[in-house]
Amino acid sequence: MTRVAAVLVTPGMADAAPPGVDPAEFLMAVAEDTYEIVAGLEFVEPVILSAGVPGLDEIAWPGTPVISIDSPAEAFAALPYAEEGDEGVVVGADAPDLPPLLIGKLFRALGRAEVAICPAEGGGAVAVAARLPLPGWADPDFDDPDLVVRLRRQAPGRRMVATGPGWHRLRKPVDIAWLDPGLEGWDNTRALLGGHD
Repeated sequence: MTRVAAVLVTPGMADAAPPGVDPAEFLMAVAEDTYEIVAGLEFVEPVILSAGVPGLDEIAWPGTPVISIDSPAEAFAALPYAEEGDEGVVVGADAPDLPPLLIGKLFRALGRAEVAICPAEGGGAVAVAARLPLPGWADPDFDDPDLVVRLRRQAPGRRMVATGPGWHRLRKPVDIAWLDPGLEGWDNTRALLGGHD
C-alpha cells in the first residue's frame, strides 16, 4: 500500500505574517517547516501541492513532486497513487509545528473510516486523510468551520468520518502565539521570527 502525504500551500497562508516580517518569506518558512514534517515520516511519499504559490521547488528535497493545482478543492484529485485503497493525507502548510504523531493517528484511523480529520482550533482542518481515490461524497474544505459535521452528514455511513486530536493553524498574526518554543522543529519559522519578537 502506498501512503502519500501532501503539503497544501496557498497564497492566503501568508496572512499570518506578523508586522515587520515579509509575507512571502513567512509563507516559504512555514511551508518548508511543514514539508519537513511530512518528508520525515517513514513509509510515506511526500508531495507539495501549490495552489498559486511559485518557487516551492526550492524547499523540496530531490525527488519530491511539486504539483500545481488551481484551488485547494483539487488537492486530493492531484495526489499520485498506485491503486485503489492507497491512502493520502493533505496537510495545510500553515501548521509548521504540527507533531508528526498526529499525521500518524490520521493514517491509523483510516483502518476503520474512509476519511479522518485533524480539526483546527477555531474551526476547519489542519489535515485531512482519506482512502484513495477520495470518496465521491467527501469534499473537504480546510476552512469550513463545520467540516466534521458536514462530512458526517454527507457520508453514507455513521462511522465513515473519524477525527484525531486537534491542532492549530497560523491564520492571523495573533496566531503566532500558538507556537511553542519548547517544541522541536519549525526551525525556518523560528529563525525568521527570531528578530521580530
